[in-house]
Amino acid sequence: MQLIQLSDWLLDIAFVLYVLSSIVFVVAMTGKNWAGRDPKQHELKYGRTAYWLAVVGFLAQTGYVVTRWIAGGHSPTSNMFEFIAFLDYCIILAYLIIYRIYKLTVIGMFVLPLGVIMLAYSYVFPKEITPLIPALQSYWLHIHVTTAALGEGILAVGFAAGLMYLVRTVPQDRATKSTRWLETVLAVVLMLVGFIGMDSAFARMDAKTVFELNQNQENTQNQAGNTKIEYTLPAIVAPNGSTVVQAGPITPLFEAPAWMEGKDAARKLNTMIWSVISGLVLYVGLRLIFRKRLGAVIQPSLNSIEPELLDEISYRAVSIGYPVFTLGALIFAMIWAEEAWGRFWGWDPKEVWALIVWLFYSAYLHLRLSRGWIGAKSAWMSVIGFVIILITLVVVNLVIAGLHSYAGV
Repeated sequence: MQLIQLSDWLLDIAFVLYVLSSIVFVVAMTGKNWAGRDPKQHELKYGRTAYWLAVVGFLAQTGYVVTRWIAGGHSPTSNMFEFIAFLDYCIILAYLIIYRIYKLTVIGMFVLPLGVIMLAYSYVFPKEITPLIPALQSYWLHIHVTTAALGEGILAVGFAAGLMYLVRTVPQDRATKSTRWLETVLAVVLMLVGFIGMDSAFARMDAKTVFELNQNQENTQNQAGNTKIEYTLPAIVAPNGSTVVQAGPITPLFEAPAWMEGKDAARKLNTMIWSVISGLVLYVGLRLIFRKRLGAVIQPSLNSIEPELLDEISYRAVSIGYPVFTLGALIFAMIWAEEAWGRFWGWDPKEVWALIVWLFYSAYLHLRLSRGWIGAKSAWMSVIGFVIILITLVVVNLVIAGLHSYAGV
């Protein structure tokens, strides 16, 4: 128990340091034009401070990975909390390597907040260490999941650099298709932020809504002996064929469709609805505060950066992350699937979305290398590719039932 508590403390320390690093990175880039400050010296001073905060946070998170691995007896990637925390670890690792190569402060202003968001997202899920189910009792757990997470972490840096390129180059003096799509991407990121904030707030309020499935629905869902479903967030969507046994803050507006499989399908759909609502509220609120598009708010901090350098960083990250993701999420996954389930491929939702991610990045590399898609086209593809990864992490894990659903609760 002491080792588990130590691992939790180390992860909390890492989170705090990543938040501080993100703030200092923002100060480094936005405060360059403060009166009486030399822009280059200001960026260098605060950029180095932010970088070393991130390094110390990474060391603390390394301690978390080691202690939790020892405490659990397996790699800390067996459930959603552990996987998302490990993905965050890989994102920070990829950033630290990229920074040592390019010494570009502004990368931290985008990557560290992404790391904070992902680590905060992991806190939404149960943190307890539980015995591995039979399907996960294999050395392939260490190989497949850790390699897939490392590939996605590297691709996240490509996403950050691609997003920086678009913010830097998309004209903000007038509304265009590019500005609208850029704002959409920023709104999607805010949806994840909004979901994390709401789930954390309502978990502390302990204002749960509890439903009980009727007997027929219970048999349909194969959940004998466990008929109650608890919602942390206010219930907009009720489980199909259920009765409220503990009322929450609001009354459900409708029931989930009968075709949605899994006892927790309605709760997951409810989570997605609140994510969209909270993200839109955040986006509209920020637009009202700044009275301009979010891209226009961020753009001045990037004016001193050469777009070609951002394009190069994004491409290098994708070109490294792609083969690592291929090994972890496809090749190693298929070998393990053959051992665990007796088939290499079964069209499970998580398998299908991993294939979609792989095909998309394959198209990215093909179009860049053979068709000359550089600059804005390449940046858009790196951004969209990681948005697909986020959909896989959030929507597929939280809404769609499948063989990988044991990791989504």
